[in-house]
Amino acid sequence: MPKATNVREAFAADLGRERDMIPAMAKALIACRCETPLGDTRAMADAVDRLVGDVPEIEFERHAGAPHIVNLVMRVRGGRPGRRLIFNGHMDTFPLVDATRWTVDPAGEERDGRLYGLGSSDMKSGLAAILFALRHLARHRETWAGEVVATFAGDEETMGEMGSQFLLDTAPHARGHAMISADAGSPRVLRFGEKGMIWLTLQARGRSSHAAHVHRGDSAIDKLLAVIGELQKLRHFTVNAPAAVTAAIAEAAAISEPLSGAGESDVLQSVTVTIGTIKGGRLRNLVSDAAEATADIRIPIGVTVGEIEALVLGAVAAHEGVECVIERRFEPTWTPPDHEVIELLARNCTKVIGAPPVRNMRVGASDARLYRRAGVPTVVCGLTPYNMGGADEYVDIGELLAVGDIFALTAFDFLNVT
Repeated sequence: MPKATNVREAFAADLGRERDMIPAMAKALIACRCETPLGDTRAMADAVDRLVGDVPEIEFERHAGAPHIVNLVMRVRGGRPGRRLIFNGHMDTFPLVDATRWTVDPAGEERDGRLYGLGSSDMKSGLAAILFALRHLARHRETWAGEVVATFAGDEETMGEMGSQFLLDTAPHARGHAMISADAGSPRVLRFGEKGMIWLTLQARGRSSHAAHVHRGDSAIDKLLAVIGELQKLRHFTVNAPAAVTAAIAEAAAISEPLSGAGESDVLQSVTVTIGTIKGGRLRNLVSDAAEATADIRIPIGVTVGEIEALVLGAVAAHEGVECVIERRFEPTWTPPDHEVIELLARNCTKVIGAPPVRNMRVGASDARLYRRAGVPTVVCGLTPYNMGGADEYVDIGELLAVGDIFALTAFDFLNVT
């Protein structure tokens, strides 16, 4: 019987057999339009089926979160009992906002070592890297234990209730011992946690009068602005994060901020308040009788939703005529940055891309939070996004090939740990 090191070396040496398929698979997925809204992923699910249909070892299941939202679960069983590793990604994309601004085909085009297209970075190229890893693991399934499962969600852009959350609630194989998300990011920065969030609407009521008789009115806009001013004070809320989190953010800054923007480290450790929309009043010479604003509050590790929500509701209660409706809330989540799956992923990133990755929190929300909330240790390792959500979105093809190798190798290592 060959030694384990030789089996692993053979597995790694064989990666080149299908590696060149990855850009073509990504391009086939980019060609399937599944923009949100409506987020119809039925054609995309068919395309994924075609890309793995020639591999009988990949068990393929469809799970409908809604009539137009198809979620996929793909499962490969190893040669002996063991753990389950999950790869996760989403099939829906941002809308194509202005096709006239694109200088390449939004349906997918390779040029100068780049793969362009709507959803190329968020996150159809990441899905292609997962499919490559599944195919390679299926071909070598007698050399590893347990099983590897890929969950492809049809709903992520609208927060995942009909996508990954639906699968976690209903699909038997959607949970595992660890999860790797291929959402937009970078193999140079492994994202181990995300901030929490509160979405709310403020509604103010007043009494209209002519502006010349302001003393007879009661301005809803003034009330609304007063509460908004109180909410903005939350930006100075004291955060007491675990030492492991603050240390990781500090150590990651030199690599992470050039990719994600200067100031990322401060944002990751602060409560942020964004007033997204505001409207009110009828005419400039009338005291407003109604006003409304929406807010997005992001909550770092070391702060709870309950703490922030209590302050919000207290500020609202102190201003007569103002009400608050909280539409969405979720707590910050994190996996210890030295968790086994992150260690293995970091080792393979170092081997494949030639430099050790840093470990950091993620500024944006992803389905990774849903897995962590379900008790599954989770890390995000995706492709570096360029022009994400805008014209000429693209990924680097060399990095795409590297991520495919990283996924396959990390799965092999995780599933061979005894």
